[in-house]
Amino acid sequence: MNKSESKYFNTALRFDKALLTLLEKKSFEYITIKEICEEADANRSTFYLHYDNLSDLLKETTAYVLESFASYFAVDAQSISSQFESYNPDELVFIDEKYILPYLTYIKENKKIFMAVLSKPGTFETNTIYQKLFDDIFNPILEKFHYPKEDRHYVMMFYLNGITAIISEWIKEGCEKSMEDIFLVIHYCIFGRK
Repeated sequence: MNKSESKYFNTALRFDKALLTLLEKKSFEYITIKEICEEADANRSTFYLHYDNLSDLLKETTAYVLESFASYFAVDAQSISSQFESYNPDELVFIDEKYILPYLTYIKENKKIFMAVLSKPGTFETNTIYQKLFDDIFNPILEKFHYPKEDRHYVMMFYLNGITAIISEWIKEGCEKSMEDIFLVIHYCIFGRK
């Protein structure tokens, strides 16, 4: 990467982080370009070199959050989903330390981002993201476990909302419990205590 590309990338990153900071305080609809520029320590002309409008910045910020999140996992979701047919059901249980601990690590290191996304799911188009995950990953897994097609969405809502509630409580308590302990709580809630 040459120097000008690096400078461009760093400026875009400052705008992404500025938007995330402002989203902790107010809804996207009420955020102005002026506020973004002040938070990013940049001027309006720099903003317009990067984006046509705030919606463009939001799309980029959403991609930044997802890319950042995905970087915590050693496993590529695309490679998993392309091999579902060859996996046996035991290999498709993702309530496992291999998947949950990177998830918890990301959240612990990025609490503000997680809370911003959680408090403003519409802003980050989480329904679109969920639908893609459901179509590419969750639905094929639930099919492999023989869940009735009409019940699969309900099953995923149970899992996702339950895990989110546990993590939200963990954050409220300042992440005092270890990630391993939180993993065990999630595991117990889903599989019961042995």
